[in-house]
Amino acid sequence: MSQFFHIHPENPQGRLISQAVQIIRQGGVVVYPTDSGYAIGCALGDKKAMDRIVQIRKIDKNHNFTLVCKDFSEIANFARVDNQAFRAIRAHSPGPYTFIFKGTKEVPKRVLNEKRKTIGIRIPDNKIALAMLEELGEPIMSTSLLLPGEDFSESDPDEIRFRIEKQVDLIIHGGYLIETQTSIIDFSEGEAEIIRRGEGDVSLFE
Repeated sequence: MSQFFHIHPENPQGRLISQAVQIIRQGGVVVYPTDSGYAIGCALGDKKAMDRIVQIRKIDKNHNFTLVCKDFSEIANFARVDNQAFRAIRAHSPGPYTFIFKGTKEVPKRVLNEKRKTIGIRIPDNKIALAMLEELGEPIMSTSLLLPGEDFSESDPDEIRFRIEKQVDLIIHGGYLIETQTSIIDFSEGEAEIIRRGEGDVSLFE
C-alpha cells in the first residue's frame, strides 16, 4: 500500500522527511518534488527498486539516470568533473540543470548509460528534496516522473496518486508545480554541449 505525505514546501516536517528516507533505505520507490516537476527515485544500490522505476517509466537501456545530490562534495565521488565543468556546476547549482558526465567506479554499472558510461548529476533547488538528501547522506538515483505518452514531468501530486499510487511506495505532496524540464548540459566529452534547453539560462554553455 502506497503512502501519501503532505510535506510543507518551505518548512519540511522533519518527522516526515525521516519517514520518507527510511522508505528509500528499505528498498522503496518514492515520488518527490524538485525544481522541475516531480521525480521518481530510489536508493542508488537497490537494483529491484531501479527495475521498478524502469517499468513505470517504460525507459530503455540508453536512458541517462540522474544522481540527485545535496552538494558539490558528493558530485566528485560519482562523476569525472574537470575544473571548467566544476565551475559551471557551481555557478548554476542548485537549480534546474542536469549535467552529464562519465561516471566513476562508485556508480553501479547498471545505472550508467550502457553505451557511453555516463550519468546525470544535479543539485535541485527544492527544500523537500534537499532535506531528504541531507537525511539520506547519499544521492537519490532518480529520473523525472515523465509517464508514457507525456511530454513534461508530472506536476500535480493528486494526478500522480491517481495514476501510479499502486506502483510506488510513497508519493510526497510538496505542492502543485509548474510543468517544465531541466536544461541538460553534456560534459562527458570535455566541452559543454547543450542537449536540451529547459528551465534556466544556458548562455554560458553556448
